[in-house]
Amino acid sequence: DAPRALGERAVRSLARGAKRAGIPLDTGEGGYPKSHLDEGCDLIFQMGTAKFGVRNEDGSLNDEKLQHLASQPQVKMIEIKFSQGAKPGKGGLLPKEKITTEIAELRGVPMDRDVVSPPGHMECTDAATTVQFIRRVQEVAGIPVGMKMCIGEPREFERLVQEMKLQGIFPDYVSIDGAEGGTGAAPKSFLDQVGMPLQPALHLANEILIESGLRAKLKLMAAGKLVNAGRMLVAMALGANACYTARGFMLSLGCIQALQCGKNTCPIGITTHDPQLQRGMDVEAKSRRVENYVHNLMHDFEQLLAATGKRSATELTWENLYIPPETALAALVTRPLSG
Repeated sequence: DAPRALGERAVRSLARGAKRAGIPLDTGEGGYPKSHLDEGCDLIFQMGTAKFGVRNEDGSLNDEKLQHLASQPQVKMIEIKFSQGAKPGKGGLLPKEKITTEIAELRGVPMDRDVVSPPGHMECTDAATTVQFIRRVQEVAGIPVGMKMCIGEPREFERLVQEMKLQGIFPDYVSIDGAEGGTGAAPKSFLDQVGMPLQPALHLANEILIESGLRAKLKLMAAGKLVNAGRMLVAMALGANACYTARGFMLSLGCIQALQCGKNTCPIGITTHDPQLQRGMDVEAKSRRVENYVHNLMHDFEQLLAATGKRSATELTWENLYIPPETALAALVTRPLSG
């Protein structure tokens, strides 16, 4: 996941490394993916609540801009971000100090003020309008469309799934983001207190889809501190078809978790547009680290999978896991969901 709040060299390092490793790269919500396109990797374009890169002046969706972006051969999927694990229920802010001429152009925003991402999409006021918005994006883009969310209220997700069934409209995938997700730009109160942790949220989402008869209609993805192969194996045992990691790739670039992501002062040169701070980001060297991280992650995963006696990750279930009885996940897997 490479938000445009990252500096150009960081984005290019991730994109070049992703291409070499043969994986897609999620753009994050930062806008039209110029630096990503320059490196030639496959992209998942994330459309956040401010719709950077595909917005009208009032923040609503511009169909023509979205259609143009989706027509780029490297853009393979669109991901509608409804919320993220680091700060579900809250928007975001990009300080004007970080807004370069290029960012203003790519995002379609002015340079003389802070840029605010609202807590939600203006087109989505309830489950019915949310599902209709998914269909609109699918029709305009003409490529696979998924959605990303951090579950806060399980019944809300259940209502959304039932509305999908009622309207006969389904995203191609749902990405569940756990409350463990982080960014140095999130308020600490949200980092610590808001949203469901990934493991119970993922299991719950999987069970709701199964009970609704819709599990075969879409894929489940997972994110939330899935830095190593062990954590990814657990996520797949709980129902995920694929995994994201943002933190892992940030660490592969050399992130020291200075928590200055939103201040344009990142000492490593990752989340800054200051040319002086970016000088240490050698794109070729960092892209090799990104590639190595992917290859080692896959090697470790294959080793762990073999140790379980399974031939494929699709054979994994929660029964392959040790779940401490005092955890929230144990409570979920030992009793049926409420109707």
